[in-house]
Amino acid sequence: MTIHLKEKIMKYLQLAIGVIAILLGGLWALQGLGILHLEPVACVADCETIEGFTPKWAITGLIVFLGGILATVFALRR
Repeated sequence: MTIHLKEKIMKYLQLAIGVIAILLGGLWALQGLGILHLEPVACVADCETIEGFTPKWAITGLIVFLGGILATVFALRR
């Protein structure tokens, strides 16, 4: 593999991870803020629906969302 091809693969991988983080972080933030209500899809343990304001999920979602934006911007500027 040439160096150019490796850089291109890393760019697209970072871009994909950034977009996934944006979507997942946005979902968590909306659920944590009580704006969006979804039933659990695939539960392994005691799964409960998040209802109402949940600061832990709102903050976690915001952090993941912002990290995804940074990763995406960094990948696009390369």
